Amino acid sequence: MKNPFKAKLGLHENVEYVLRDDKGKPKKLFQPNRLYLWLLKRGLASPNLTSRAFGRFTDKMVISNLITTVGVSGIAARINGSGSPAAYTYIALGTGTTAAADADTQLEAEITTSGGARASASVSLQTTDTAGDTAQLQNTFNFTTGASFAITESGVLNAADTGTLLARQVFSAINVASGDSLQVTLIFRAIIKKFMMYAISKLQEHLNKIVKTICSETQQWGRSTTIMGLSFGIME
Repeated sequence: MKNPFKAKLGLHENVEYVLRDDKGKPKKLFQPNRLYLWLLKRGLASPNLTSRAFGRFTDKMVISNLITTVGVSGIAARINGSGSPAAYTYIALGTGTTAAADADTQLEAEITTSGGARASASVSLQTTDTAGDTAQLQNTFNFTTGASFAITESGVLNAADTGTLLARQVFSAINVASGDSLQVTLIFRAIIKKFMMYAISKLQEHLNKIVKTICSETQQWGRSTTIMGLSFGIME
């Protein structure tokens, strides 16, 4: 069975990265285009590509997460209190390049030193459509002496060590050095309304196909039929 939170409730462009140097000046990041993201998600491209064919350099990088299988279970458990899992408030960075997958439970190569270690994020509820429908996590990682990382993955977990991985993503490399700071902002928006709209639109599509088929068949045989008070076909 497909992961419904990824397939139907996809969180599009919900993570923002802003890199600054030791003077607070923004450093350019490579914003991948749809083609590059597609290739990265399938492990078909290196995270170090910076060709114009794959994106452009901007002051920030904005991409989307993958909600893991254990993350979906964690969401369900948080809803009804089963097992009482901790809230997902920790952000982790890493240098792994293997494409994110539903079965992931940890980052591939989590950073633990020089200011890049897992951190407890500042959390808040924001308003997108209705009051408090968006959960925000934000942390600024300040890199210290010895830092020289090509960051290519991030994740959200519910503990300072190990814990359960709610979400993971792999992206084009963010190269950081001592003195740099990386602000990471994650947005998780409750979009059940959008899911319902999706479901209704799909139902409408199927109903339209059924009606067209009935019309075609009744016209072919010179007959008529009535559906919900509406007549279709040729009246004799």
